[in-house]
Amino acid sequence: MEAAIIVAFILIFIIIVVVASSFRVVSQANAYVIEKLGTYYTTWGTGIHSLIPVVCRVAKKVSLKEQVMDFDPQPVITKDNVTMQIDTVVFFTITDPKAYCYGVENPITAIEKLTATTLRNIIGEIELDSTLTSRDLINSKMRNILDDATDPWGIKVNRVELKNILPPKDIRDAMEKQMRAERERREAILKAEGEKRSAILQAEGIKQSAILQAEAKRQTLIEEAEGAKRAAVLKAEGEAEAILQLQEATAKGLELLKAVNADQSVLTLKAYEALGELAKGQATKIIVPSNIQGLAGLATSLAEVVKQEK
Repeated sequence: MEAAIIVAFILIFIIIVVVASSFRVVSQANAYVIEKLGTYYTTWGTGIHSLIPVVCRVAKKVSLKEQVMDFDPQPVITKDNVTMQIDTVVFFTITDPKAYCYGVENPITAIEKLTATTLRNIIGEIELDSTLTSRDLINSKMRNILDDATDPWGIKVNRVELKNILPPKDIRDAMEKQMRAERERREAILKAEGEKRSAILQAEGIKQSAILQAEAKRQTLIEEAEGAKRAAVLKAEGEAEAILQLQEATAKGLELLKAVNADQSVLTLKAYEALGELAKGQATKIIVPSNIQGLAGLATSLAEVVKQEK
């Protein structure tokens, strides 16, 4: 009786294990390829699925994420017979899990061999210089060829990159010398341009300094001329003021003489005094009026008059 109970427990345990193992959960970005009795049955996507024990099995778990394969450097020969080492990086995605599982044996190895063959064919058609300067063109050609070739395997080639291009050592040395010479040439050009720019700036500075000096000198001459002009104006105004005052004084004197009814003798005497004042001036010529010609006789008459009064 106890043996039967133990066997029953064992059977129940086995059934529970089998039932539990028949349920599978497929995570995001993954797919399961299911075989039934050794043949392809279905492909599970994301979610929970039940599996018939013993009859069905998970043949392969496939990742649907983009994958990256970095292949070792491959020896290739250019059109001008230069051997170099090139390593490539391939980015691909599995789009059909069934084709990926049954299309080719070991798909990653197949992609590597196909990449090496394609690279040799492309590089063999171009020369060394073009190889070093046409990476984008080579990448594009390789991607198109690999994508078409791997489509039956359920693989989508998204991008191909040439990671390193390594020419022979003697060519690398020559390229390094050429690059060094180019850098020295550019350095000399930049230095010459800098010196030219410095000379231009220096000439501009000298020119600007000369302009400022000329402007300052011109301003000084203008100010001196303005000062001389102002002094001449002030001097002329002073002389005019003096003449005006003299004329006013003379006019007042004549008015006083007129007020006291001065006779012709007094007026003649005043004319004589005015003539004396003119003689004291700086003029080299003096014009004597005709009515003062009898001045000597008038002076004698005045002297007689004075004596009689005394």
